[in-house]
Amino acid sequence: MARVKSRISSVSLSQAEAQKTSLGSAIAPLAALHPQQSGIRLLANAKDAFAARMLLALSAEKTLDLQYYIWQKDITGALLFEALTAAAKRGVRVRLLLDDNGINGLDQALSALNRLDNVQVRIFNPFKQRRFKWLGFITDFSRVNRRMHNKSFTVDNSVTVIGGRNIGDDYFGAAGGILRQDLDLMAIGSVVEQVSVDFDKYWASASAFPLEDLLTCTDTGTYSTAHYLPEQITNPKRKRYLDALQQSSLVETLLANQLSFEWKTATMISDDPAKALGLHRNDTLLFHKLSEIIGQPQKSILLVTPYFVPTKAGVKAFSQLASSGVAISVLTNSMQATDVLPVHAGYAKYRKALLKAGVKLYELRAGVEQIDENLKKIGPFGSSASSLHAKTFAIDSKRLFVGSFNFDPRSMHLNTELGFVIDSPVLACQVEKEFYQQVSQTAYQLSLTDKQKITWTETNGLAKTIHNTEPGMTLFSRAALAILNLLPIDWLL
Repeated sequence: MARVKSRISSVSLSQAEAQKTSLGSAIAPLAALHPQQSGIRLLANAKDAFAARMLLALSAEKTLDLQYYIWQKDITGALLFEALTAAAKRGVRVRLLLDDNGINGLDQALSALNRLDNVQVRIFNPFKQRRFKWLGFITDFSRVNRRMHNKSFTVDNSVTVIGGRNIGDDYFGAAGGILRQDLDLMAIGSVVEQVSVDFDKYWASASAFPLEDLLTCTDTGTYSTAHYLPEQITNPKRKRYLDALQQSSLVETLLANQLSFEWKTATMISDDPAKALGLHRNDTLLFHKLSEIIGQPQKSILLVTPYFVPTKAGVKAFSQLASSGVAISVLTNSMQATDVLPVHAGYAKYRKALLKAGVKLYELRAGVEQIDENLKKIGPFGSSASSLHAKTFAIDSKRLFVGSFNFDPRSMHLNTELGFVIDSPVLACQVEKEFYQQVSQTAYQLSLTDKQKITWTETNGLAKTIHNTEPGMTLFSRAALAILNLLPIDWLL
């Protein structure tokens, strides 16, 4: 008879037990030299970001705690399922917490994974209708419209990877073509325990349901890619990607104490999971905590977000900061690069007011050429074959935020989010330097003419092209944007 796992109580590995693992024992001497601080390493390259997760999973000895919004049934999704299966079979306890909106078509594979000893899968804010989930938005909109957008990957309570990337080929450059350019970080030291405590809170929350409580499954087999995702075994791009991953040695150098980290004060902030039920207090929200930690910017704000809907209140706040002498630069997706047209409409109607206030706006371009991330490294702020997905900002060249939080009403009021605030001029300046080096070649810079019309300046090498109409605008997209601009939907975006 299958073992009943429903609502098994569990917590993260203790610090004493964590230090007995290979990763923990390798990190302990470094952490001892930096009490109350955390070692941070940015992961801008997509291949390195995936290799870090894979190699950390392969190195796990006691626990693996994973929390994600989207998990796709593609090359990278299957590879990580295989890594989790291998970890469980060697005795590692695996806890996998997934939002139900981003796991379409994976119920049977997840059930098979959940049947493994040492594996527990929980689904956050589940849809009652499994096959036609969209019905939930009709019958139970106020609940299912709230999603868990957090992303974290924590091994032996010793190393964690957080940031903007979901699990899917377009986040890790596994399939070539369009890449969702993003930014993660790997962390060791005191902040890891903060992530583990937060994971435990979400794991035990009223919105996290054991998978076996949601699904009726007559299959008794445990997970194998060959059986549950066979198309990924025969995918010709799989071997090429695996060969490319062999170039990364992040974990090996970590175990050899050779991987460099920036040791600074880092604070994890996240939303109370009760936000998913609308039962939170405002002082438990990430945005509230972020405002307290960041304080009042004095010199500069550099904001990178794929979905930028500032609202009237945000425009007023940015305008006041700009008028006080704070230099503000924002990079978001252009209409061509975005994957959510209503969000672009929600942003577009505020562009002119922001430009009038002195805010510098950049929009990531999208081209037709195909860039294979396995072969060519590009920076965290895109290429002409990218869609921006990074969520980061730097304040006064001193403090840096990296996480899952978009600067839009959905992240503020509906979805749960997670991120780090890092007090590090080195990392903040590193992000600023890469931003200004790359953005001139990968993004349009927006400006206002004397007649208060917006122009888009495109730079290619030494050549500049000025567009007087929004690049890529068609009659259909113009009509769609006009209609969307009339709808009072900012709070949904």
